[in-house]
Amino acid sequence: MPYFVYRISPGPTELIKNLEQLGEFEKYRDAKQFAKEKRVEENITAESKIQIKMIMADNALAAEETLLEKREKPILQEWEK
Repeated sequence: MPYFVYRISPGPTELIKNLEQLGEFEKYRDAKQFAKEKRVEENITAESKIQIKMIMADNALAAEETLLEKREKPILQEWEK
């Protein structure tokens, strides 16, 4: 299964994100290295609104669907605070 690297930037609303495929790799190590280099190259930090993400999927469409899924924030238990 290939690895895809995407640039995710905010869209007009919170639910809509702009995805740009930056690369497709067969090996995890190559995809991970490429994603790290892109983050450094574009000066992306934890506070940035733009993200570079790597995902493993059957094809580009499946990768984009997974990245666009709305996930609920996990509920913190009292001992986790």
